[in-house]
Amino acid sequence: MLQLINLSKTYQTHEVETTALSSVSLEIGEGEFLAIMGPSGCGKSTLLNILGLLDSPSDGEFLFLGEDIVRASERKLTRLRRGHVGFVFQSFNLIDELTVEENVEVALIYRGIGAAERRRRISAALERVGLSHRARHLPQQLSGGQQQRVAVARALVAQPKLILADEPTGNLDTANGDAVMDMLTEIVAGGTTVVMVTHSQEHADYAQRTLHLLDGKVVRPVSAR
Repeated sequence: MLQLINLSKTYQTHEVETTALSSVSLEIGEGEFLAIMGPSGCGKSTLLNILGLLDSPSDGEFLFLGEDIVRASERKLTRLRRGHVGFVFQSFNLIDELTVEENVEVALIYRGIGAAERRRRISAALERVGLSHRARHLPQQLSGGQQQRVAVARALVAQPKLILADEPTGNLDTANGDAVMDMLTEIVAGGTTVVMVTHSQEHADYAQRTLHLLDGKVVRPVSAR
C-alpha cells in the first residue's frame, strides 16, 4: 500500500540545514498496524506527515497506493489525502463551537458528501465508538477519553484506507488509552491500515510491527510482534 525507498527530508534555513529523515526505506501493507517509536526529535512526526501527504520528501521515492507522488501537484496530494487518509491527534483537534456530530461531519463536508449520506455515516461512526448518546454535546462536555473517541469517529467516517495516529493516547489515562488502542486494533481487523506514533512500548505492542527511529534513521530492522 505504501512504499518508501531511500526517502530523506531536510529543512533549510539561511544558516542551517537540518536532516529530519535520512534514507528511510519501508513497506506498509494493506490492513497492517505499524507503530513508530523513538525519542523526541528523531523524525517520527515528519515521517507521519509525509505518509499523510502533508509534507513532501526532499529525496527518494514514495509510492502511495502504487502511485509515485514525490513530484505530484498539491491538487493531487489534496485529492489523495481527502479520499484515503484519516488523522487522529494527541490533542484531539476538535472544534469547541461544534457538537460531536458536527465535528465528525466536517470530514465529510470537505469531501463533498451529500447530506443524507453524511447523516448515515455520522450515525454509524458514532455508534462504532460508543458515543451515539453524546451526538449533540459539545467537546468541553466530554471527558478526554470521549473526545479522543470523537476524533477516531471523525477519522473513520470518511472510510479511509489509511489512518495516521500521532500519540493518540498521550493525553489519556491508562483505561481510556487502552480503550483507544482496542478501537484501533478493531479498525485494522476491518481492513484499514493504521500507522501510529507512540512513546509507549505497551501500546506499540498492539501493533503488528514496530519501526524504531533515531536521528532520522531506522536504527534496527522493523520488528514484528
